[in-house]
Amino acid sequence: MYIICCIVAFLACIIGKICGMGGGVIIKPVLDAMGLMEVSAINFLSGCTVIGMTCWSVGKSVLKRESQIDLRVSTPLAIGAAIGGLIGKQLFSMVARCFDDVNTAGGVQALLLLAATLATLLYTVNRKRLPMLRVRQQGACLLIGLALGTLGTFLGIGGGPFNMAVLYFFFSMSTKVAAQNSLYVILISQSAGIAATALGDGLPAVSPLILAGMVLCGIIGGEVGGRINRQLAEQQATRLLEGAMLLVMAICCYNMYAFFGT
Repeated sequence: MYIICCIVAFLACIIGKICGMGGGVIIKPVLDAMGLMEVSAINFLSGCTVIGMTCWSVGKSVLKRESQIDLRVSTPLAIGAAIGGLIGKQLFSMVARCFDDVNTAGGVQALLLLAATLATLLYTVNRKRLPMLRVRQQGACLLIGLALGTLGTFLGIGGGPFNMAVLYFFFSMSTKVAAQNSLYVILISQSAGIAATALGDGLPAVSPLILAGMVLCGIIGGEVGGRINRQLAEQQATRLLEGAMLLVMAICCYNMYAFFGT
């Protein structure tokens, strides 16, 4: 199980770094599909892996003066996402309590993640034919981040492709610029979510070895993804993002069958 989790973290963070998704949107449904542990443990491991990768990636880009993060937009967006994350966590707990088997909540997450990812994919494919905004008011950024954080945390993915769609539509960012800003938002919102879990319900029982291995592999995956990203054209990065969303949707369909079909 240790090797499987590390491989998933490594590959997910390669894609997550290139596409600005963070990796959680792949780690979460893949580990759900494998049924290796409870949903709460998967959410925690996914969140920690994403924090490790995004912290390394954002910190490195800032130190090397390669950052394209728009702090005036992304900071209030991230603060809103962090607050929304607390709301999303409570919503997930409420849904989980509705079922005798807490893992059935994973089926609800899979269904909603499928629907949200499909909507995001349709927008991404057609975004050049649709109008885009240039929101700059900090209050508006905060509210957008609130909605984004609530959705991402409830689904256990930390934002994923939804961040990219929001940055496209509301802030008129290109794929590569949106990817850097998305990772910054994910870093802050996921860190707040993990801190809230630790101070509230307490951390789920997970193997320290698996946790350390996934975080390390996530960081290495992010580094590999960053090197690949620099070699890709804008259109290639967009196509990879769309392919990753198709992969997530396929895994969600399997998870829905696993949770609800038996």
